[in-house]
Amino acid sequence: MGKAKAGSAKSPIARISHAIGVCINAFEVGSLVVCVTSLATLLIVNFLARNLYTSIYFAEEISEFLVIFTTFAGLSYGVRRGRHIRMGAFLEMMSPAVEKVFIIIISVISAAVMFYMANASWDYLLHSIDRAHVTPALRLPFWLFYVIIPVGFFMAGLQYLRTIVKNLTEPDTWMSPEQQSEYEDEDVLSGE
Repeated sequence: MGKAKAGSAKSPIARISHAIGVCINAFEVGSLVVCVTSLATLLIVNFLARNLYTSIYFAEEISEFLVIFTTFAGLSYGVRRGRHIRMGAFLEMMSPAVEKVFIIIISVISAAVMFYMANASWDYLLHSIDRAHVTPALRLPFWLFYVIIPVGFFMAGLQYLRTIVKNLTEPDTWMSPEQQSEYEDEDVLSGE
């Protein structure tokens, strides 16, 4: 099985999918790097401040926000990179054609769930805005912490749609838009 190069997209749908992937990648990787670095720095500085004088009063709220943001930005990243929970052993027992059909079915169901969750979390976000609660230390609206949740679910849904498109437009089987199937020939699996 030869791996297709990212730049060799032939169809317009594949080119659009690739362009969407590049934009989403820039957002995901950039935000994950900033969030994880900021979280680590904040926690270290707060630890030092607490031991030397007094802790930073808003550290818990900012840490909570950064963890939520990292989780839901990372959701889409995990789907795009094929780093999510999957039934690898089950899929590897199938022929490549059957495996591809199963991956498409799983991706359709997963995309539907992600879009449903994006809609439900959007409704929750709107409800949170209506309640107008604020955080205790910084007095920021709580809904600011929840904005990334529908965005993360929506972007994960887009990644599953990209997986479907990739499997429909490429001859090989793809676990995600960027992760080709790990299926190997029977000769390799049986040790011959």
